[in-house]
Amino acid sequence: MPSGPGDVFELIRHGRARTRGDLLGLTGLSRMTVAQRVDVLLAAGLIREAGSERASGGRRPARLELDVTHSVVISATVDTTHSRTALTDLSGRILADRQLDVAVEDGPEAVLSGIAGAARDLLDGQGLPAARVSGFGISVPGPVDPATLRPSQPPIMPGWDAYPVAEHLHDGFGVPVLVENDANAMALGEYSSGYLDCRALCLVKVSTGIGTGIVIDGRVYQGIDGGAGDIGHVRLSGHDDAVCQCGARGCLAAVASGRAVAQALTAEGIPAASGRDVRALLSRGDVAATRRTQEAGRVIGGVMATVVCLVNPGVLLVGGALASSALISGVRETLYPRSLPRATRHLEVRLASLGEDAGIVGMTRMVVDQVFAPRAVDAMLGA
Repeated sequence: MPSGPGDVFELIRHGRARTRGDLLGLTGLSRMTVAQRVDVLLAAGLIREAGSERASGGRRPARLELDVTHSVVISATVDTTHSRTALTDLSGRILADRQLDVAVEDGPEAVLSGIAGAARDLLDGQGLPAARVSGFGISVPGPVDPATLRPSQPPIMPGWDAYPVAEHLHDGFGVPVLVENDANAMALGEYSSGYLDCRALCLVKVSTGIGTGIVIDGRVYQGIDGGAGDIGHVRLSGHDDAVCQCGARGCLAAVASGRAVAQALTAEGIPAASGRDVRALLSRGDVAATRRTQEAGRVIGGVMATVVCLVNPGVLLVGGALASSALISGVRETLYPRSLPRATRHLEVRLASLGEDAGIVGMTRMVVDQVFAPRAVDAMLGA
């Protein structure tokens, strides 16, 4: 039974309790104790009173909610050709952001130094002292060991394997730092912004590589070593001519990623270097780009059919640089015939809605979940 200030805060933060009366019913605490807990949280600036709830009679009770302005989160995403750094409030709303054209292959020192510098500039631009930062979240395009928060043998991140990303950023900012795979961060961001009622959600990111983020009961499923969802290296039969960046042959990413589609188009005499280039061609109605992207979608859909049968999600989102109507039509074309009807009975297959904001929002959610967990709040308040 929840009892401490941190537990009460958790109920309010997630919207399960909106009034003091709700807290009385959910916690079983006395009216006086609930009042004390709420007063402590109000005094700390963690919650605020915002208007009032409807009541059947008598005085309308004040509505309690998270004070999203209590502090800010630095949230960053690393892609193969650029990074993006943002300041957000505790709800994930972006206050300011900056993109840097720095390639992941330039190595962790160069990329992280650029992100740290951008974060400081953003804080200065908003007139915010470093003391207002509650945490730092960063996503990277490769597997992350959940025990060490270090990249773990990432195929498209040369020089990053086992690099102490969290330690590097903590030394500069002195706040908790979380590091996560980009598809996982995107999946959590989409879940937080529009699918809170969905018990199981999957997002497949199709960019330079291919990865899947899985959110179950509001939490990212990482697997034992952070390798869950790394479908880009599932081997496909009949594609031994496709050499993957990991060194193997026939990987899904080598056949159907944005990079693979771009290479196929270039071989046809249509210059393209990345999924972004392909999507630009799609926006102009290029027939070859549409055909190649649909073909990639069919291949991805065949692999995702296995994921759907294993996880049985309510929502499957398609995101990343190659996300488009052409890609998702190909995914649907093979996904449904190759999945059990029971696994797809209530499945919605959609394009991700947040675009490049998904990873930012997801990393903020992860930071807030950790920094403001019940025990952390109790420690913060000396409870």
